[in-house]
Amino acid sequence: MLGAWARGGWRAVRRCASLPRAVRLRVRDALGAREPAEAVRVQGWVRSVRSQKEVLFLHINDGSSLEHLQVVADSSLENKLVCLKDLTFGSAVEVQGKLVKSPHRMQNMELQAETIRVVGPCDIWSFPLKMKERHPLEYVRQFPHLRCRNNTLGSLLRIRSEATAAIHSFFQDNGYVHIHTPIITSNDCEGAGELFQIEASSEVRESAEKTHFFNVPAFLTVSGQLHLEVMAGAFTHVFTFGPTFRAENSQSRRHLAEFYMVEAELSFTESLQDIMQVMEDLFKTVTSTVLSKCPRDVELFHKYVSPAQKDRLEQILKNKFVTITYSEAVEILKQASQTFTFKPEWGCDLQTEHEKYLVKHCGEVPVFVINYPYDLKPFYMRDNEDGPQHTVAAVDLLVPGIGELCGGSLREERLPFLESRLQRLGLADAYQWYLDLRKFGSVPHGGFGMGFERYLQYILGVDNIKDVIPFPRFSHSCLL
Repeated sequence: MLGAWARGGWRAVRRCASLPRAVRLRVRDALGAREPAEAVRVQGWVRSVRSQKEVLFLHINDGSSLEHLQVVADSSLENKLVCLKDLTFGSAVEVQGKLVKSPHRMQNMELQAETIRVVGPCDIWSFPLKMKERHPLEYVRQFPHLRCRNNTLGSLLRIRSEATAAIHSFFQDNGYVHIHTPIITSNDCEGAGELFQIEASSEVRESAEKTHFFNVPAFLTVSGQLHLEVMAGAFTHVFTFGPTFRAENSQSRRHLAEFYMVEAELSFTESLQDIMQVMEDLFKTVTSTVLSKCPRDVELFHKYVSPAQKDRLEQILKNKFVTITYSEAVEILKQASQTFTFKPEWGCDLQTEHEKYLVKHCGEVPVFVINYPYDLKPFYMRDNEDGPQHTVAAVDLLVPGIGELCGGSLREERLPFLESRLQRLGLADAYQWYLDLRKFGSVPHGGFGMGFERYLQYILGVDNIKDVIPFPRFSHSCLL
């Protein structure tokens, strides 16, 4: 495999005590270096290995960059080798040497190796990822513990990291306080009953009549909104960004049992337009940041996964989002020549097929749909006191190819309205604490939530939402 190297009988690479102490560099920093360096050390995994006469070429990567660093080793390494057979695709290595200008036009720097040490060998015959193969996402999804070593998933995880940082920066730059809302809660914010109930493992084995661990039924959170509303009574701008859970028994390309949600609440706001403006600004700011900080990673998706997505995103970032009312949306759907699986009627929820059509009808740009039917939405949304079609001040943001990306509303801050609705729903006792918020310094306020994975799915043009999470859960038997 390694030609003259193997014939020369070189046996491995070990440290040379006479070498100067090397500066440790990440691959990204080595590639971006402006000047050569005499003694550097790079650690990572071998992405390719080939020999040419008496020269060995390695490409190594440490996850900091989509691009690999080329390592060149020649016969000067004789008598400094250990176990050449371990120097294979996938093996972990530590290379020390000189960082020099690369003669190749496509790479700024390369590393002339003085020592190479195999830290962890890789059995290439049983390793499911193969050198120089472009594995489809469906294939690597079978290996949740190894798929992060694939180029596409590596790019995804760097994009996730930058998008996460950009979301936090957006809110902090605009004066929001970050709140850590509970993951274990007794509240069902969505009111849909799609909850994961939790118990101590000992309680599952014991009698069902025994009291709960928390003395009340406890669930994994579906939203941090109600807890944010508590904080919005003391801080005018708050946000949270954490895991949420939905017990939807769906294996579709749009649903996840566990996902991350970005949520914000704004006090002293009486306008739904204020909430919508924050939603639009958040989307555009985070997307612009990701495009500027991860150009090569995003390009990989836009080149091989969704070729037309780059142009669509650039147009969206330049234009204002469209706004229509729910009633207007229903009329548009009724007049459509397309036949829908679910017939559009006023008072019925918009299905994904409806949402995608509305976006297409409005020119393939994001669309705000506002003022939904009163009976269709949860108790906390503000009554518009209109008629004869009774609505609440709610908004959903629809995006091309996905449908709903964000959902929000003004919250009902008026105690009599909220109290009356909770009583009709039989929830007044359970939400007495929520009513208390309206008794002590209540102010007009509102907020929204955005599914983080659905956002990533949209900007990258990924068809299956399970391909934008670190660990896929496409079946209940695939949990790590």
